[in-house]
Amino acid sequence: MIGLGLLFAVGVAAVTAGAVEVVRRWAFRQSVLDVPNSRSSHTVPTPRGGGLAIVVVTAAGAAAALALGVRGALPGLVAGAAVVAAVSAVDDVQPLRPRTRFAAHGLAAGLALAVFGPWTALAVPFLGTVPLGTALGTALGLVWVVGLTNAYNFMDGIDGIAGAQAVVAGGAWTGVGLVAGLPSVAVVGALVAASAAGFLCHNWSPARIFMGDVGSATLGFVFAALGLAASDLADGVASQRAPLGALLLVWPFVFDAALTFGRRLRAGEDVFAAHRSHLYQRMVIAGWSHRRVAALYAAFAASSAAGGGVWVVSGNGWAATVGLAFPVVGALWATVTAEASGGST
Repeated sequence: MIGLGLLFAVGVAAVTAGAVEVVRRWAFRQSVLDVPNSRSSHTVPTPRGGGLAIVVVTAAGAAAALALGVRGALPGLVAGAAVVAAVSAVDDVQPLRPRTRFAAHGLAAGLALAVFGPWTALAVPFLGTVPLGTALGTALGLVWVVGLTNAYNFMDGIDGIAGAQAVVAGGAWTGVGLVAGLPSVAVVGALVAASAAGFLCHNWSPARIFMGDVGSATLGFVFAALGLAASDLADGVASQRAPLGALLLVWPFVFDAALTFGRRLRAGEDVFAAHRSHLYQRMVIAGWSHRRVAALYAAFAASSAAGGGVWVVSGNGWAATVGLAFPVVGALWATVTAEASGGST
């Protein structure tokens, strides 16, 4: 079984790597390039849209799983992801207004909530279960899905960082799905992890192509919707542990994006304007290489995802607590180090 799983992962990664090369050549021919400016972290025009390969390969794998009788989370995930991927693909070629993107993200979130339902209760380590109710649960679900869809996009700003997070989170969802008896969740997690690994063959520093919104926004939606799906499909208290588990599986991205958003909002900045004040961007400004920062965030992701996975399947509160704390402490340490080395906002 393990051998077949590894063969599957290698095959999906290889197909995705080949598909990314096709997209890269097309992007060059069509001049779909990310041209560097004063706020960029790269220095030469680079093709974008490589995340389309992740989307197509994952969708094809999901279709195959559906044909084989694996349903569960797949229809709801595919429907919402298709909406996000479509509007994001257009945005990569012809930038759209923020309100258009948010409307599409809201529609996708609504589809996910219609299929999986809202979170009605939230299990918190050492505190027990907090009832949410339908109204609050629906509002929280909308904020969660739309927020992570955009946060993941915001965090895709240097080589390798978004792809590495996808490998870790996808792998963690695979483990959760297998242990908790949620085959559709395991299938989606495995497809995302393997296809992201194939994409990283082209995106690890120095990147030959960028993910683009079509990849980053869609990955953010999928990871958010998996939290709703796992809660809907899991039995008993595991259903109530799924929301925090879903957060932990992408906690470094959520922490960085939320902290940066709050800081900019407090400073009266236009939070929708391009900037270079994320923690990972500050580290690059201070002289850290893309590889070093991406590897650091991948380590944070592995720590928090391990805690989140253990929390969902066993209810170990200490695992969840350590998973929450380690990336936060590490990110703060890295930021202080970067600023001491000359980083700025």
